[in-house]
Amino acid sequence: MKVIFIKDLKGQGKRNDIKEVKDGYAAFLIKNGYALAASEDNMKAHNRELAKEDALEQARIKECEKVKSELAKITLDFKVKASNDGRVFGSVSSKAISEALKNKGFNIDKKIILIEDAISSLGVHQVKIELHKKVVAILKVNVSKE
Repeated sequence: MKVIFIKDLKGQGKRNDIKEVKDGYAAFLIKNGYALAASEDNMKAHNRELAKEDALEQARIKECEKVKSELAKITLDFKVKASNDGRVFGSVSSKAISEALKNKGFNIDKKIILIEDAISSLGVHQVKIELHKKVVAILKVNVSKE
């Protein structure tokens, strides 16, 4: 029997998967709310739902692209304590970058700010921000001596 998974079930299927399973297992999946029978009506509803989700996803990507272009235009400036030879005491963290972006009107979570190497030297650094799985913005961070 074919079923449409409506929830993720580890080792069996992910949401929106359509799989062929044995009749007894299909009854278990349907009874426990993990799947729907792949009838003609359910397939039509499933396809409409997929189209709606795809449209929302495209809108999210478009919004992220807009934020990406705005982020490309700005440079964050950080004043840090440094020795005379240019060594920085500490480093600029993703939390500090997130707070500086909030002050500029961007609501960006520190968890999506990807700092490959610690920003612990003076100069301009590039930081990646993963706005979406398909959209990664590059932000310039300028670190200068106090």
